[in-house]
Amino acid sequence: MVDLGTVLKEWGRIGCIGFGGPPAHIALLRTLCVDDRRWLTPQEFEDGVAACNLLPGPASTQLAIFCAWRVAGRVGALVGGVAFILPGLVVILGLAALFLAGSPPTWVKAAGAGAGAAIAAVAVHAGVGLAPAGWNRATADGGRVRWCAYVLAGVAAAALLGPWLVVVLLACGVVEVLRRRLPAPRSDRPLPTVPLLAAVGTVGSGVLLPLAWVAIKVGALSYGGGFVIIPLMRADAVDHYGWMTNAEFLNAVTLGQITPGPVVQTVAVVGYAAAGLGGGILASIVAFSPSFTVVLLGADRFDRLRADVRVRAFLDGSGPAAIGAILGSAIPLALALSEWWQLAVLAAAAVTLFALRRGVVPTLLGAAAAGVVLVRIGAPLP
Repeated sequence: MVDLGTVLKEWGRIGCIGFGGPPAHIALLRTLCVDDRRWLTPQEFEDGVAACNLLPGPASTQLAIFCAWRVAGRVGALVGGVAFILPGLVVILGLAALFLAGSPPTWVKAAGAGAGAAIAAVAVHAGVGLAPAGWNRATADGGRVRWCAYVLAGVAAAALLGPWLVVVLLACGVVEVLRRRLPAPRSDRPLPTVPLLAAVGTVGSGVLLPLAWVAIKVGALSYGGGFVIIPLMRADAVDHYGWMTNAEFLNAVTLGQITPGPVVQTVAVVGYAAAGLGGGILASIVAFSPSFTVVLLGADRFDRLRADVRVRAFLDGSGPAAIGAILGSAIPLALALSEWWQLAVLAAAAVTLFALRRGVVPTLLGAAAAGVVLVRIGAPLP
């Protein structure tokens, strides 16, 4: 059993340097737990990755919590999960205060407009990166035809349905289960609901309860990767509740990409826009509570979860729909751009990501720099 001080130090270190999203987080965790410390065997680690990818929610965060659970028990899982999440949360809330200030400096607004213009290309890049694994699995009995149909359903839902997107994701999973004529799942130990959401209802009315509802959807329904929650968040934060403008939301997604930690941290910026610092902290706590709940109460049953054919079938339906939703999220993100030069930055970002094969963080930083330069030479701010 690893002592809690070591967990706090090592998981906190990964939380500080974990730029680059889930691939970077998984690589860092594997280096720590398998290669350097030998706390887990390679097979145990790969099984953990596979199980976390079967679950809704930020998979790399769940993997960090799971690895801490394996080496230090439930208390270790709490310590490791918080240590992994907290550095990115502190950074993103600090940047949110800067970008959402009443009168931020012109260069800050220009950088946000430039980086925000590139987000649609980043969304497409994320979706394309997830597609090959699912496509390669969908080989039997018309599987690839259904895979394409699920992707198209996700694209349409992200572009047109806003917060109802999740219904389409769930429906695609159910359709695939029924298509394979699998029996309905039975369980004498249903997964408990997240108690934190009920507690939030006692905090107060007004903005906090809607904010908690948005955050729980973000944390519990992000099938297929963090970017699938972007259309969900945008529909609520911009269109339904009016906590942010389109430009501010694009800035929020940018901050979620360039800071360490998962894209789900974007919800902290939404919370900050809705209710200040307390709202940002509340949104983050609620959004990550499903990940802690699933691992703390269910990690010892992950092997059975992976072997369950119904779960696999459901993910084979909802997974491609989630990929489609990520791709489709680029449509409203691109339509939110209001200046001609932002479209030029978007095109340049697409070339940088797909043709030059540069990473997401350098691409966004370059887009931000382009925004500053263009505004300084006379381009209008959105």
